[in-house]
Amino acid sequence: MLLQDLVVALIPIIASLLFIKWLFFSAPVNRKNLPPSPSRLPVLGNFHQLGLLPHRNLQSLAQKHGPMMLLHFGSVPTLVLSSADAAREVMKVQDLKFCDRPSSSLLRRLLYDGKDISVAPYGEYWRQLKSIIVLQLLSNKRVQSFRRLREEETALMVNKIRDLSSSSLSVDLSELFVTLSNDVSCRSAFGKKYSEDGSGREFKKLLKEFLELLGSYSFADFVPWLRWVDRISGLDGKVDRVFKNLDKFLQGVVQEHLDKQANQLEDKENFVDILLRIQNETIHGISIENDNIKAILLDVYAAGTDTTSTVLEWAMSELLRNPYVMNTVQKEIRDILGCKPDIEENDLEKMQYLKAVIKETLRLHPPIPLLVPRSAREDVKLNGYDIAAGTMVITNAWAIGRDPATWNEPEKFQPERFLNSSIDFKGQDFQLIPFGAGRRACPGISFAMATNEFVLANLLHKFDWKLPDGRNGEDLDMSERPSASVKRKIPLLAVATSCCC
Repeated sequence: MLLQDLVVALIPIIASLLFIKWLFFSAPVNRKNLPPSPSRLPVLGNFHQLGLLPHRNLQSLAQKHGPMMLLHFGSVPTLVLSSADAAREVMKVQDLKFCDRPSSSLLRRLLYDGKDISVAPYGEYWRQLKSIIVLQLLSNKRVQSFRRLREEETALMVNKIRDLSSSSLSVDLSELFVTLSNDVSCRSAFGKKYSEDGSGREFKKLLKEFLELLGSYSFADFVPWLRWVDRISGLDGKVDRVFKNLDKFLQGVVQEHLDKQANQLEDKENFVDILLRIQNETIHGISIENDNIKAILLDVYAAGTDTTSTVLEWAMSELLRNPYVMNTVQKEIRDILGCKPDIEENDLEKMQYLKAVIKETLRLHPPIPLLVPRSAREDVKLNGYDIAAGTMVITNAWAIGRDPATWNEPEKFQPERFLNSSIDFKGQDFQLIPFGAGRRACPGISFAMATNEFVLANLLHKFDWKLPDGRNGEDLDMSERPSASVKRKIPLLAVATSCCC
């Protein structure tokens, strides 16, 4: 029997069990002052209202029920934030009360039982780990030390585009961006690329499956008594297989670096080397074992690859759809660089319109539209509402970036709105929080932006761009596909023409 046939056959059985569960075992109604909620189904709650693109469906629900909205996903009460003011209240005013992560068996199985930075419970381990990552792995000094490899990988990408443009062939920018961000992240984290051999191709495939799993829902986490559905649907088996193969790959990377250290081979320090050095120190207050190292590497590598390629993909999509913006940013870049073949750091600092293009891309297309969920550590009063301990909190950064109460003509791509504006994406301005804010904000902003600015500036400096087959910008399909991050549903193809100064 096919899996889909099995699922269809199980639907009436599950429905009957749900009704019985609701009829005899429902919890008594809580009369506290709760945020507004849409109606929900017995047991499953509001799961049916998420759809394939939850950020869009949650925005629609928030327009009816308000920027602080209480949903129920199975047995888990979930507060959804859809405005800058609501996000500020949770991530700044009462940040400490909301700085934990929800318990998730799926994430524990994929991320070494919460030993990584993104989903580790709030506490001493997380605080020490964040200190290590901020000061040792992703500091501004460390990001700048990887400048040379960003230049080398960007040059390789430019050469591929030149080869295609000389034959008048379309460029698959979506694939190029994934390859580039993968190679930059690999070299930064592991010290070498893994994209050119069999193990590298397998690793990229595993990473794709890993990211898809991060965007999945597990019955075990939300309706525990239906955890058997995860087994029948194949989710449990896929999680076990992906984790086992990723762990094997990462253990091989760690062992390779241990062998280099034993043989005293000279090499430029990368994330693995740094973490192995910290493993032998006792000044950090926490024990760093191999599983901790692998969890951190997977976290940093996956985030660096996925979010960077996503931002570049949407930025070029919007530029191809908006020729005036494309011409304006190219003029700025070319006026600043002239005939210089290479872009230097001080050149990027002058490119204010380019920075505005990236901010506007992050406003309309935050790479993770629903930020990594938080959890209330205790019972909390929030804008007069009673929020129970353990409530999951989802921040819809996508909806906040398109809120008409904050942004003029929010659906339009207008980088000019950021010129002569102090609004930034680093967590202080809650109308633009693609990387989160507060204690649990993403620590890799500098690493991601260094690649985004440099790559985009090179593409726009060295090439003119248009859509294939004479299509206009309004013809470009901007549909999204669901995953941990939201990418284009259809790969971005464009025609490049080398630009001579």
